[in-house]
Order: sequence, then C-alpha cells, then structure tokens
Amino acid sequence: MTNHLGDIQNSKCIFIIGANPAVAHPVGMVHILRAKELGAKIIVVDPYFSRTASKADNYARIRPGTDIAFMYGMIRHIIKNDLYDKEYVKNRVYGFEETAKEAEHYTPEVVENITGVPANQLIEITEMMARAKPATLIYNQGLTQHSVGTGNTRQTVILQLLLGNVGKPGGGCNILRGHDNVQGASDMSNLAHSLPGYYGLAEGAWKYFCANWKVDYAWMQSRFKAPEMLHKEGFSVATWRFGVLEEQNAKNNSGTTIHGMMNIGSGLSSISLTDTTKKAMEKLELCVIVDPYFNDMGAIADMKNNLFMLPAASQIETSGTVTATNRATQWRNQVVEPMYECKTDHEILFQLAKKMGYYDELVRSLGDGKGNFKWPEDATREYTRAIRSIGLQGVTPERLKAQSENWHMFDTKTLRGSGPFKGEYYGLPWPCWSEKHPGTPIMYDDSIPVSEGGMGFRTRWTPKTPDGTSLLSEVELKGTKSGVKGHDHITAANVEAITGIALTEEEKEKVKGKSWSTDLSNILVEKAMQAGLCPYGNGKARTVVWEWIDKVPKHREPLHSPRPDLIAQYPTYKDKDNHYRANIKYESRQNEKVWAKEYPMQLLTGRYVEHLGTGTESRSSIYLSELAPEPLLDIHPDKGHDLGLRDGDMVWIYGTTGLRIKVKCKFSTRVAYDTASMPYTYSGYHAGESILGRYPKGLEPYAVGEASNTIISYGFDIVTTTPETKCTLCRIEKA
Repeated sequence: MTNHLGDIQNSKCIFIIGANPAVAHPVGMVHILRAKELGAKIIVVDPYFSRTASKADNYARIRPGTDIAFMYGMIRHIIKNDLYDKEYVKNRVYGFEETAKEAEHYTPEVVENITGVPANQLIEITEMMARAKPATLIYNQGLTQHSVGTGNTRQTVILQLLLGNVGKPGGGCNILRGHDNVQGASDMSNLAHSLPGYYGLAEGAWKYFCANWKVDYAWMQSRFKAPEMLHKEGFSVATWRFGVLEEQNAKNNSGTTIHGMMNIGSGLSSISLTDTTKKAMEKLELCVIVDPYFNDMGAIADMKNNLFMLPAASQIETSGTVTATNRATQWRNQVVEPMYECKTDHEILFQLAKKMGYYDELVRSLGDGKGNFKWPEDATREYTRAIRSIGLQGVTPERLKAQSENWHMFDTKTLRGSGPFKGEYYGLPWPCWSEKHPGTPIMYDDSIPVSEGGMGFRTRWTPKTPDGTSLLSEVELKGTKSGVKGHDHITAANVEAITGIALTEEEKEKVKGKSWSTDLSNILVEKAMQAGLCPYGNGKARTVVWEWIDKVPKHREPLHSPRPDLIAQYPTYKDKDNHYRANIKYESRQNEKVWAKEYPMQLLTGRYVEHLGTGTESRSSIYLSELAPEPLLDIHPDKGHDLGLRDGDMVWIYGTTGLRIKVKCKFSTRVAYDTASMPYTYSGYHAGESILGRYPKGLEPYAVGEASNTIISYGFDIVTTTPETKCTLCRIEKA
C-alpha cells in the first residue's frame, strides 16, 4: 500500500477494481465513504454488484479475468487524448513507448468484446479517473487470484504512473490486505522465495543473515539435504500438495516427495482445490496443525492417524508487533495469560527447535546470546536490526510502545503526531530509516525531504537497461544538498561520489563491502540522508520487466475461459516446470477440452462481512452465525428460471475438477445472467455430505456449509503461484 487509509480522504476519485472493501475491509470502507462525503467520485469495476458497488458513481460489470484488457483500454484513451502527466512520465517513468504500443491494440470496441463493458462506459470511467487530481486506485484479491495476477497488479501501477498519481497525497495504489498482520507476515518472509525483508536466496543474502543470527554459514548449509537447496525457492502454500501427490515433483525437491507438513495459522480450506489438499493430507505420514480454533481441513481430510492439532494462544494471550496494510506497525499488549493447554506460537517453535537440536542457534542473536532474552522485545530488535531492505531500523519496541499508549496524539487523516510525538507518523510506516526518522506514510513522494518521509523510486534492480539506457530519475529530491538528481543505491564504493561527503578511515572500515541494506552501522543510510538523498537510490519506475515472460502486461484468457473463441488470439502461458518445486499446467490445461461446453457458467467467490477468511473463528460465534448461518448461491432470476429453479432451491454446482457441492440458491440481480456467486468462508459439508462427525466433540461450528474451493478450477499465477480462484467455470443443476 503506497499510501494509507486516512489519506484516501484526500482523493478526488477512488477507482476500485477487484476489491469489495464494504464487506472485506469495512473499517477501510469508512474512509472511502468519508472521501465521498468530501466530493470524491467512486468507480467500481467488478463482475459482482457488491455492497461497495452500491456506493459507486459509476459501476462497470466486467468479465472475470479481463482486467488487463480493461485497463489497457483506459491507458489507450488517456494517451490518445493527452490526459497523461507528460512531465511526470518523462522524469520518473521508463517504458512509456512499449506501454503505448501494447495499448494501441485495445480500442474501446476490442475492450468491449473482451470484457463485456460497453465502449462508451469505458470512456466515461477513464475520463472521470484521468481528470480527477489526485485519484487513488484500490485493489485486492479480485486482481491477484488469476493466472495473470501479477500482470493485473502491474497494470494498476502503470495506469497510476501515467496519470502521475503515485507518490501523491490522495493518490497511489492501495492494496487492502486481508488481516491485520498480513503485511507483517510478508515482511518477515512467510514466503517460499526469499529471506526476511525480501532479501532473496542468493549466497550473499544468506551470509548476511547468518552474520545477524550469529551462526556459521557452513552450519546453515548443513541443515539442507544438499547445499544448493539453500538457493532454491520452496514449495508455496499453493504447490506443497503437488509435492506430496505427484512423484514427478520429487526431482525438484532434492529427490523426495513431502512426507510431513506443519501448518501454523493458515486456513487451508481457503486455498483452491480443497480436494487436492484433502488427498495430500491423507497421504502424509505426519500432519501438525497449530491454531487457536479447530482447523476445518482437520475434518475435511479423513486422516486416521498422525494428525495433531496443537492449540495456539490467541493474539490477546500474547504480545508483540503487527504490521498493517499501510506498512505501519503497532505494539499489541498481552491481555491474559494463555488459557488451558494453549501455548504461544514462539513457545511451540522454541520447543520444536530444542527437539530438533538447533535451539541455541535459533536464539543466539537474542539478548545476551546465551539464551537470556526478553520476548518479544529482543525479537523485535533482532529483525529491525537485520531488515534494512525496507527500512525497519527505526521501528524500535520503545517507539512503538510509546505510540500505542498515546494513539490519541495522532491525526487519523494524516497519521501525524502532536505533542511529544511531533515529527512522527503513527506506526512508523516503513521505510523508517533511523530512530530519528518519522516513517513514510506516502511512498515515492519526492515533494518532501527524505528526512521527512520523502523518496524517489528504487534502483533496486539496475540503474541501466540492458541496452544501456539510464533508469535514473531526472528529478532532484527535495532538500538534496549534493546537487545530484537521479542516483544509484548507496554503497561503500559510491557513497562519497554520490553524496559529496568524505568518510573517515574508521567509517570506511565499518562499511567496507556493504550497501545501504547490509550496513549494520547505518553509516551509509545516515550519509545519504545527510545529503538529502534516498538510501535506495532515486530511479525511474519501469513499466517494462525484461526478465519476465510478459515484458509488459498482456491479456491472456483464463485457463478455463467462457470465451473459447478468444483463446487462439489471447492464449495462456506454456506449461511451467519447477514452479515453486511443482510442474504447473497452463497451455495443456487450457487446451485439454473446450471447458465452456460442459461448464457454461462462471462462478465468483467472495466473503460475507460476518465471516473472515475460512470462517473458522467467526462461524464459532453463535451471534455471527445467526446473521449468516449458511452459504447462498446468488444466481440471476432469468438464469434460475431457465434452469427450472425457484428461489431457495437446493442446487448442485459441478466444477471443472469433476467434483460437486450442494448449496441453496438465492435469486439476485447482483450477478449477470451467465454468472453465479457464493462465499468461500464455510465448511462442515464436503461434496454434499456432512463431516461434522469428524470435528472434536463440542468444536463443531454453528454456521456450516460447503467449501466453495472444493470445485474451484485449477490454475495458478505465472509468477507467484497464487491460485486462480476468480476464473472458475461451473455447471448448476437442481438437487
């Protein structure tokens, strides 16, 4: 999230695509409605007429999986009519020509054919968005959960860059994360392809963290079956199941399939292909699930042995940091001691480390290095010391505690503090370069000094293109004292030349061989800020990624397309082997059959406001369950009539996986004639049969129903393996 929720109130236009904050982020929706009261226009592009859409000034019903084409239509109109910010693009963006060339294919008529949105409405929306200064863009899982999800998210940024809305109050790309610490979990690297702080898996990154953790790099290598596995991306939350079930993937996993799995706090049934998860769990020799509530997959999977459910403490039974969607961190205080047999996550992991023989190494960098430390304060100091890539060194426990105890001293619209907190922003949103830095509420804002939260775009990858074109910004950062405009990221080798500041011999020795992201002394960061420069550089945002399959985003039909006539023109990717250690189908799956003949309807999935995630916790509340006791399938009245249904009938939904689920239908014009929609936040039934008998006695949820992910179509993002849950085909019949 480049900006923050309160800043949305500075927007003149709010473009929401692939998100339903009124249901999924109701607190965030409050800020959107306040902006509307102040005069902002709201645009919603969604296949489903959601509660958010009901507040829109312009709502467009789009065909699922066609967001890239829609935004290219907007981009084309913006360029053709000189609605883009020419100076901004010239000075801060690389790749405009390639973007314009690709956009030329997407005339309003072509976009209408692909997306279903009328050409005149596309133009209306584009004009509304482009002429509002500033405008913000909001998206969520409706964009990410596609085989082209990465392309979708890139396209949102490209659109905002052309309009000059990135790095501006009231602008930006604002991704609403699903839970209060999703951003924090990402920052700490609950990921399969990087170390904490997005450092990657290269040898240098491992050696840097080994030094921080005070363990020997050779010892770390010894923890892996083969040394080279240190540098291989692991199984993702979506692909681990194929590591259990498909022998062909063993070659990607050092010659073995997966035999055991430990799951901590993940709603396994919220991932697509529930039946694949079920089969994988049933094949495991050991499955451990750590959760405050009984995880529904423990009942869906019919495991006779070696399934262990460990009761974890809830958030009010522990303390520590949580990082919100806007990169701001808060300190959460423990309210009560863990109840009954519950243990905190860290206690469970510490005991596991002791059993596996590496507890001493795990805690060596905490406290005095001899096992004497204060949790979680010392753990917070450990990660803020090490994670400099996103600027966490200023996010100390002391500052966070003081802010959390005095939250009333901060303005909710700007996050600015007052009184003793004057000069700080609430939550110290990263990057927060030092203990004197205020934090960064709006990323990439070059109109204010770096010392006050300003910055340009990163030069993370390279300061030049492969053909030698400079990727450095042509705009001088506010308050720069060295006279340079764009510059590369700060290293020991270039710090003096870029900043114009001479280092002492002692300083040179401390930073030798380091960069701003690996210099524990923070000297390189301090010298950059002293010169008014950003430690990570001042570059251009690039709309072209030459390392990826799609150098610029391209519309590609979903794997299970309702428009087989468009597949030849807009085909999906080639099959991809060893994609997070699994061989993933794309082209072969799309061309396996004409899916739309057997499965003529599209199925959307989303949330009810009463139930969060899988609903494991909320469906255990008798009061929330009374409000939303069962999942309902929204189906258009005309389609229902044509299928011989009446409102309230039970129906079978058949998915492209060959499975079916049984739910009650509700006639609704929120969906189009050829589309149906249901929530994914239920369990208790599987393929029409009750599984309540598999729950421990007394732990059955009050609200029960089918898990829609049982029939969600196969498909994964080409970069991240995020499941393609938003482009499912189905067939509906009366039960």
